Amino acid sequence: MDNIFRGVHTALITPFTSTGAVDIGAFKKLVEYQIEAGIDGLVPCGTTGESSTLSHDEHDRVIALTVEYANGRVPVIAGTGSNSTDEAIQLSQHAEQSGVDAVLLVNPYYVKPTQKGLYLHFKAVAEAVSIPCIPYNIQGRSAVNLENETLQRLMNEYDNIVGVKEASGSLEQIKNLIKLRHENFYLLCGDDNMTVDLIEAGGNGVVSVAANLIPHQMKEMVHSALDGNLALAREWEDKLMPLFKACFVETNPIPIKTAMAMKNWCLESFRLPMCTISNEENYAVIRKAVDALNLPDAKSL
Repeated sequence: MDNIFRGVHTALITPFTSTGAVDIGAFKKLVEYQIEAGIDGLVPCGTTGESSTLSHDEHDRVIALTVEYANGRVPVIAGTGSNSTDEAIQLSQHAEQSGVDAVLLVNPYYVKPTQKGLYLHFKAVAEAVSIPCIPYNIQGRSAVNLENETLQRLMNEYDNIVGVKEASGSLEQIKNLIKLRHENFYLLCGDDNMTVDLIEAGGNGVVSVAANLIPHQMKEMVHSALDGNLALAREWEDKLMPLFKACFVETNPIPIKTAMAMKNWCLESFRLPMCTISNEENYAVIRKAVDALNLPDAKSL
């Protein structure tokens, strides 16, 4: 199995200025921090990157900038999914032209397609590009579950459907998929708190929210697990679990962006309907988790 998609891939936030524009300077610094920390890959314009509030021009630009800043040092897996198949194709083709290594395709949301519709959707995108495609199964965001049988059909029929970001929350579904997949198909976790469990079951890594703030720590946890040192991986998991939980006290990416702002990586700036943390209790949970890790301030780096 080619190892290009193995390990920790950071689901990058998209920093905004106080006026709501994409903060290019903050984004460039974040990408460099990730690479210096030894992260295995970068995922711009996913859920964590607030892709649903970016214009098409902004979406294309953020992806192109990620490729430019990464400069071949790590793979770039661009979020190009949509609830419109035509739009997903257009975004994916632009990402391919920008030089990304793969595209990440979320289940079409809101429209609630059937399994046949999901199959036809991912089939259409895979046929429209020549680069690797990774479906992103997250029923909580899309209202539909990409069933293992549908995914197995896609992986067997299309060589460029090379893996899945699995965020169904079902370890049973994940274990069953591991039995069905072929040797060149990657299984990436979509939930930081389930990553070690997924790797122990035979998975290959994670697309991580928390890695925005703790890339080095996530690398240590994940690679310990991938190298078979589950005891050390569990030690890291115990240490990082408060942050994993804090990242979901409210809708992602509100908590992680708030945590990043605490360390001066970005402003607490969102685009509606995303907004700042709802109450002091949730803010305190995030603050406690961040403070416990004794992380450096971005201004000191």
